This record gives sequence, C-alpha cells and structure tokens, in this order.
Amino acid sequence: MYGIGAWADKISQGLDTELSLARLRRKHTLEQRVAGRTVLITGASSGIGRAAAVRVGAAGAKVALLARRESELRDVAQEIEQAGGKAFVYPCDLNDFEALDSAAERVLVEHDGVDILVNNAGRSIRRIVAESYDRFHDYERTMRLNYFAATRLVLAVLPGMRERRDGQIVNVLSVANLAGGPGYGAYLASKAALDTLTTTLQAETLTENIRFSSVYMPLVQTPMTAANPHFRDRGLTPADAARAVCDAIIDRPRRIAPAIGRLMALIETVSPETADSSRNAHFNAHFVKGR
Repeated sequence: MYGIGAWADKISQGLDTELSLARLRRKHTLEQRVAGRTVLITGASSGIGRAAAVRVGAAGAKVALLARRESELRDVAQEIEQAGGKAFVYPCDLNDFEALDSAAERVLVEHDGVDILVNNAGRSIRRIVAESYDRFHDYERTMRLNYFAATRLVLAVLPGMRERRDGQIVNVLSVANLAGGPGYGAYLASKAALDTLTTTLQAETLTENIRFSSVYMPLVQTPMTAANPHFRDRGLTPADAARAVCDAIIDRPRRIAPAIGRLMALIETVSPETADSSRNAHFNAHFVKGR
C-alpha cells in the first residue's frame, strides 16, 4: 500500500502527464494570450505565484505583483525586467481589506484594467477537528485570505472585464477540493467557497467572453509542505505548478484537475457513502494511527 507521500507523488505525476498530452493538441501560445495584457497575480513573492509571474512576464505580459513582502516582490520584478519583461510591484497584506482595495484601485487606474487575475495567494492549516474545538479563528483567517480577499479582487476587476467583454480569472485550488482532505477542513472550506462562487459567476458571464478557470493543484513543494516529513520534496515543483497555471491561461478551461480528483468527484456524486469510507480510511491511516 502506498504511503501518503507516495500517493501525493502519483497524483502530481498524473496531472503533469495529462497536461503534457493537452499541450500536444494546443492551438494557442502563452504569448498570444498575454502579450501586452495586464496579469495580476497574488502571492507573487514566492512559490507558484513567483514562478507564474516570471513565466507570463517572459511571454510579454505586464505583470502586476501583489503580496506582503515588498523586497521579495522587487526581486521578482527585477528578474522579469532583466529578461525583457514588464513588472509592477504592489506590496499589500491581503488580510487588510482597506489596503487590498487601495492596491486593486491603483492597479486598475495605472493599467486601465486587469485582463487576467490569478488568485494564487492562500493560507493552509493542517489540523483535525478534535484539535480545533477552541480554534474557530483558524476558520476565520483561512476564509479571510482564501475566500474574502480573493472575492474582493474578483469584484474589483470584473466590471472592467465585462465592459471590455474579455477577461479571465484563474483560481488556484486544491485537488482535495475534489477528492476530500481530512485534517484540512478550514483550508478546503475556504477554497470550496471560492470555487462555488466562481461557478455561479461563470454562469452569469459566460456569453461575455469571461472565463473562470479552477486549477485543482496537487501537492507542491513549498516551505509549508517541507515542514511535514511525509511531504518533504514530494509533488510538483513551483515551476511545474506555475506551468499548470499558464496552461489554464492558454486554454481557458473551466477546470484543470488530476484524473484521480475527477474520479473521486464522480464517486462522490454517485455514491457519497463510498467516498466517505475512503476518506475515513485515509484519516485513520494517516492521522489516528500512532497518535
């Protein structure tokens, strides 16, 4: 039987294989999608956000970089500009809604709108419910960043997109939003809220050439996952994950997800009891055993 880390690797490898096949059938390039356009990326100072910013910058986008750490954002901007791209730094704590609204307004004014928004910034908390009874603030803070901050940005950029009848919003979610993820209730609930909202907004804007794309990301190698010995050096690299984000920009699909995530979502629909049993077995094997 595979350990949790090995399963994470298999899911990540599966997504990379699927996307490689999709790239063979591709009709557009990243340059065609982003050249001369303004792409706003949150969480752009490190990890997936930084790697995606560098990639779209090299493809000719005007990249608006949004994150808390100004010095790191300037490093990203310098990397993009040294490669011939254009980058603009907007230091902002997304948990501070007043500061977020101000930064969003600056981006809109200085660039005459946003063509593509990548909601990448996020907070993840690994804590089972038995350890969460007195930690309601975990749910508040994940919802504040992962859902409310992202929603404020969507509401800020969407009017201009609708007026121009063109635009895209890419949400970086988790494969566990499809397959389930015991131990990550606060995190997954916040990501699910964003996904459900944008499903509704897509229905309202579909004929206006607005596209919402959800990327159900498998495990990605970050400082957060490195803290868990099961996940250290497992999954996609930030560069691999950024390529998946760019795949979403190029192809503008409604969803990008590993096959196992789509399979679990189907099982959930057909037989939720079966899906619950599978998740409970995972929980008992990796959270209860050895406690």
